[in-house]
Amino acid sequence: MLKERTWILISLGLILVYLSPLILLGEGVHLRIHDNLDSNLIWYKTLVENHVLFAPSDKEIPSIMNGLPRESLSAELSMFALLFTLFDPFPAYAVNLFLMRFIAFFGMYLLLKKHVLPSNKPGAFISVGTALAFSLTAFWPFGGLSFAGVPLVLYAFLNLRNRENNWKNWLIIGLVPFYSSFIVSFIFFLAIMSGLWLVDAIRKKQPNWLFFTGIAVMTALYLIKQYRLVYGELMGKGFTTHRAEFDRGHRDWETVINFFGNNLLHSHSHSYSLHYPFAFYTAVFALLFIGIIAVVRRWKLSWKPAPLTAGEKAVPFLLLSIVVFSFWISIWNWEGMRVLKDVSDLINEFNFGRFHLLNIVTWYVVFALALMMIQRRIKFGMVLVVLLLIGQVTGETTRHHEFKYRNIDYPSYEEFYSEELFSEVQSYIGQDPEDYRVVSIGMHPAIAQYNGFYTLDFYVTMYPLEYKHQFENVIAGELEKNSTLDNYYSTWGGRVYTFADELGKNYLFTKDKDKTIEDLDFGTEAFKEMGGEYILSAVEIENAGENDLELEKVFEKESSAWRIHLYKAE
Repeated sequence: MLKERTWILISLGLILVYLSPLILLGEGVHLRIHDNLDSNLIWYKTLVENHVLFAPSDKEIPSIMNGLPRESLSAELSMFALLFTLFDPFPAYAVNLFLMRFIAFFGMYLLLKKHVLPSNKPGAFISVGTALAFSLTAFWPFGGLSFAGVPLVLYAFLNLRNRENNWKNWLIIGLVPFYSSFIVSFIFFLAIMSGLWLVDAIRKKQPNWLFFTGIAVMTALYLIKQYRLVYGELMGKGFTTHRAEFDRGHRDWETVINFFGNNLLHSHSHSYSLHYPFAFYTAVFALLFIGIIAVVRRWKLSWKPAPLTAGEKAVPFLLLSIVVFSFWISIWNWEGMRVLKDVSDLINEFNFGRFHLLNIVTWYVVFALALMMIQRRIKFGMVLVVLLLIGQVTGETTRHHEFKYRNIDYPSYEEFYSEELFSEVQSYIGQDPEDYRVVSIGMHPAIAQYNGFYTLDFYVTMYPLEYKHQFENVIAGELEKNSTLDNYYSTWGGRVYTFADELGKNYLFTKDKDKTIEDLDFGTEAFKEMGGEYILSAVEIENAGENDLELEKVFEKESSAWRIHLYKAE
């Protein structure tokens, strides 16, 4: 077997190959749009270009929603803010992906090598192979180290738990908060670490204050990073957000069960673990094998298997945690939970079900333990281990963002934002963008925002509730036609979009779709009262005249995914 260092170098080379489309194709690469190109990238681009990264929380950003408060957008004490300050948007995005995957690899490798698997040659190979598989999962790009960095942070905390007080652990704990999300993942991770600390303190009757200090320091750093949110919550400053009208209790029991099964097999879009089928069935096999061994030893049958190792004993518990977390998020939106959510605005507005997002790490730890079990207990087990690792990595590679999004006919980064096309539209209008407002139909408003337009519509996680109600007057006619859209806007409302019944929740009507809207009910007067003047529509509006909208011109370029119909409100 090759040396461990050789396997590491091979793995790093494969990660580079995986990332190579970002370099070879540049802006011609195909990327995820949801919670990515349609939002997060624009938030940082807007903050940097408007020089409001460090502006007061109540400072208004005029290009978004007639003055979105600075508090609504992302924290400035972040690696993303630094990357978007140093680079243009696409290079910043690419550098982020490189950092995420290499840190994911080394974090999982260190965790497995020191705390999970034995240090013998098979254990070292499995550690490297599993780390490679983990690094190639479909991480949410703007999660940063929210999931990709969890193994590295867990490695540091387990070191502190073992009373290993060295600068490397503190460096990890000190830096990761500024490249990850407290709300999305690490508040739940730190809750689990706190529970582990408490259990240790009770069992050993002696609190581990080094471990506790690590938890406290990391929590404090996250609160410092999110000082705007903390200040707003504690001091009652700011504005009433649209989240006050959240209503997540709407699933019936059948939907809950279906969601649970889907989450267990395929996880969530923010932490796609891609564990199915290889890692999943490997874990199931290990669980069954452990059960058989337990029965054999309990009933003292003639077969004398070796006693279970500590790692093997941990597999059922780890799989149980996955099941519990998947079920918890499934019932979080169950209609029966409304009783609890109606008690407190915090419970209603904050998603306490996100423990399941950490399952991405647990699946790969279980995968590594299951592979080690196969290697130890089955004849020619190492051959099977190699085949399973190849299968897992190959399966992940076939779901590479370039293959996935190209195959489902997504536009490339360059085609999506279409800078040249929108520059032509802006030149035709001939006014300073700050003197008029636009909305988009049939495409994400992030595109117009990316290209320098002042947009009334947008996608953001927190904005004034008053604005939500104001914008509703523009789209009320279409919401009345479509109960799905009405429920989507009224019970969530994160996407303040110019919805159309005939388009539904689809914002990718590229020019090859040849879609039209026959009967649009647009609140033109409400639109004009908000300063709206132009509509950038990816589709033709056949009854534009009935809405007092005049078609100015149709714009199209071969290099763009869009055919822009420019309408003016009369």
